Amino acid sequence: MIDGQPFRQIGDVKRGGIVCVSDHASNFVPDDVPLGIPAELLDTHIAIDIGVGGVAERMARRHGIPAHLAEVSRLVVDLHREEDHTKVVPTESDGHLIPGNIGADIEARLDRFYRPYHDALAKWLDAANPELIISLHSFTPKLETSEDARPWDVGLLYNEDDRAARHAIRLFGEQGLTVGDNEPYSGRELNATMNRHAEAHGRNYCAIEVRQDLISTRADQARWASMIADVCGRVALALD
Repeated sequence: MIDGQPFRQIGDVKRGGIVCVSDHASNFVPDDVPLGIPAELLDTHIAIDIGVGGVAERMARRHGIPAHLAEVSRLVVDLHREEDHTKVVPTESDGHLIPGNIGADIEARLDRFYRPYHDALAKWLDAANPELIISLHSFTPKLETSEDARPWDVGLLYNEDDRAARHAIRLFGEQGLTVGDNEPYSGRELNATMNRHAEAHGRNYCAIEVRQDLISTRADQARWASMIADVCGRVALALD
């Protein structure tokens, strides 16, 4: 983490533009937060949304879409849950026990990581007054605890406000991608950050999940950054 902060911000905010938020962009675990899991699990989807940090950085540096990115793993605290959610400090993920989180001081984790992240995000968005927020995630093609492979290249999530998502589904489809409402969960079940920072304020947003193997290399991250920037630019125009 930079200066002990659970987030970093890339790019210059211009009022009324497009911005990107990624709650699961890091697999960092502080030394004083022992999770009790094999180190190799930190490189898997249970600890980080693989590829999204690279995509977001490229959108910020090459396409003028500034980003607010998490700097702590979802296994330390899940920034994309409500504070009172039972899995805000997960004790298991996709069949893997997280023994160091059993009996953890949840309030301390919220104070140290969760609240500073969301307080900074709120101020950043107030300053940006964005025309569109991109909430960027990635997903594993197949969960270890499920027999079913997920059908999408890219999925869109939303809760009450589906306007931007509907435009994005159409535009990604025009790129030849398999795209649709996300499965196996939808934004009506898991949309905490955009519920709080977008829908509660009447802000337009696209919550995008890209299949992680499609953004695992730098070249793929650059290609998807360009495509997402283009699609979301056209979504913003369509919502005017």
